[in-house]
Amino acid sequence: MVGATITGTARRGKYLWLILDGDDALLAHLGMSGQMLITSPDAAVGAHERARFTFTDGGHDLRFDDQRTFGHLMYDEGGAVLPSPIAHIARDPFDPLFDQPGVVAVIKSKRTGIKRVLLDQTVVSGIGNIYADEALWAAKVHGETPAASLSRSRISAVIEAARDVMTAALAQGGTSFDSHYVDVAGSSGYFARSLNAYGRAGRPCRRCGTPIVREKLMNGSSYSCPLCQRKR
Repeated sequence: MVGATITGTARRGKYLWLILDGDDALLAHLGMSGQMLITSPDAAVGAHERARFTFTDGGHDLRFDDQRTFGHLMYDEGGAVLPSPIAHIARDPFDPLFDQPGVVAVIKSKRTGIKRVLLDQTVVSGIGNIYADEALWAAKVHGETPAASLSRSRISAVIEAARDVMTAALAQGGTSFDSHYVDVAGSSGYFARSLNAYGRAGRPCRRCGTPIVREKLMNGSSYSCPLCQRKR
């Protein structure tokens, strides 16, 4: 990267990349605790600093910090438009070119549970476990409902709910459960206070009062209201 100029930025799902000289890319995934920080050139090396980029124009440094080391950086030649390692990642609901009718059709063709499909980054990206549960709660759909059994309008409603809940979460700085989840200023997000399903096992559903239940799904958990989101 010596001598390169950052000419732009781009994102696909949970990946972001810096465009270098209009041709190459520095691809980044923040993992669970990664951060891209702008810092003064004389700032001391941070305890969790993994990489630092300096600039010849006298400006600030760009630092990549990652406490849990699940994040990573990757240089990709010719990857300015879309880095090859993530070519399989689908567009997310915030992407201006997101083809919602096309995505609905793909989801409709799947016989697995709707939540598994929402978490499949080759179908739609950017929707993690928390926001999948929140979107399904908002749309009154149980996560184990076979995607193929849902109408196109119901699937579309789930996607709209995911977009809405993530928009609301972004406005509140995201969902922070511990000190690792902070923004570039070190502040925690407070959307956890607004969650309707995720992490609320045993607590009353904000819509009907029925206790939220927790169920195992893949390597994680799903939270839902047994009354509002009946299994099919």
